[in-house]
Amino acid sequence: MASPLPVRDGVGATRLRVPSEGPWPTVGAFMAERFFHLDPERLLSRFDRGEIVAIDGSPLTRDTALGVHDFVWYYREPAIEKHIPFDVEILHQDEDLVVVDKPHFLPTTPGGKYLQNSALVRLRNALGIPELTPIHRLDRATAGVLMFSARPVTRGAYQLLFENRRVEKVYEAVSLLPEGWDPQAPALGGSAFPLVHRNHIEKLRGHVCVQVDPDREPNAETLVELLGFDDRVLHTVLRPHSGRMHQLRVHLAELGAGILHDTFYPELLPEQPDDFDRPLQLLARELRFTDPLTGDAREFRTRRTLQEAPAVAEE
Repeated sequence: MASPLPVRDGVGATRLRVPSEGPWPTVGAFMAERFFHLDPERLLSRFDRGEIVAIDGSPLTRDTALGVHDFVWYYREPAIEKHIPFDVEILHQDEDLVVVDKPHFLPTTPGGKYLQNSALVRLRNALGIPELTPIHRLDRATAGVLMFSARPVTRGAYQLLFENRRVEKVYEAVSLLPEGWDPQAPALGGSAFPLVHRNHIEKLRGHVCVQVDPDREPNAETLVELLGFDDRVLHTVLRPHSGRMHQLRVHLAELGAGILHDTFYPELLPEQPDDFDRPLQLLARELRFTDPLTGDAREFRTRRTLQEAPAVAEE
């Protein structure tokens, strides 16, 4: 469903479904209860300014009755955001694709308390491409190669590459040496390198962490290779066959090698302010695929490194 409002300051309008009936006499009353954490009068004043509109772009009023519209559109009010002091670096740009090197701590898309401090909004504003859309996503905590579509007409062809698992994705991670590590016979979870780890991962509504169900058929698979180690840390290359949320973080944690500075796995830690000196040691290193438009081989590689990686690797 196309938005009747254009992208503004790099941010698209938000769509809200409105119930056809209920205890609210007006759309405004419903929204005031739906967004109970906001000052009701401040929210209702947005109707007075014509900032909440119907599917045809016509503004609603405070008195618009419930049941008249199924959806409304509005712009999120900018929050006071903490600046993420790291830049998005452009690795490649053509008329169809923009490929960037995303820093740690910067989300791919707006969400929660991050709006202008997201890779998507920063790029839309910097490049002047309001149609820019991510083709895949990286966690806010993960750095590395991230690809965007610049034209809606060719977007679907690139999205299908990811849906059909025709993109080779390569990551690097650094973990503390697991308990019982044997430098003469390197292994994780009792298996020598390279090893494949599989499980069933599910994201449940209302849960911050994903859930692992050992009784269900695996839907997540990762090839883990040894890149190096020293007397403190382990450096691995990860090649996911699937793309489940938090997959790599969960798989290494299950193998006894949770990623350094991970506050979610294997244990969810209390929320703390970002510590920019301790980024998650996970990096999206490479993307490879055959371009669906030209048939050419494409390869993009990060210029970033993991700060905790062993200076001199031993293998």
